[in-house]
Amino acid sequence: AKVLEAAGADVMVVECVPAELGKRLAEELTIPVIGIGAGPHCDGQVLVIQDMLGITPGKRPKFSRNFMEGQTSVQAAVRAYVDAVKSVSFPTEEHAF
Repeated sequence: AKVLEAAGADVMVVECVPAELGKRLAEELTIPVIGIGAGPHCDGQVLVIQDMLGITPGKRPKFSRNFMEGQTSVQAAVRAYVDAVKSVSFPTEEHAF
């Protein structure tokens, strides 16, 4: 990761890595670390819209949560996701590897 940063990477996206690794990367790198299934300690979170709305075919990915559940619109679901990330109530250990 430090080699990529030194080579000029502006951001690092890590997916499906242990939460402790996501935390360590965020602490040790000066560039933003964006996580998807990488624990709550990354600098930012990303979740594709299909996972966010619970419409991914087949089994729900471990790192996702259906934010459409209990909402009346896609806009409300996206707002619920943003609020959950900002309040650090998503992702939780349940969503980590």
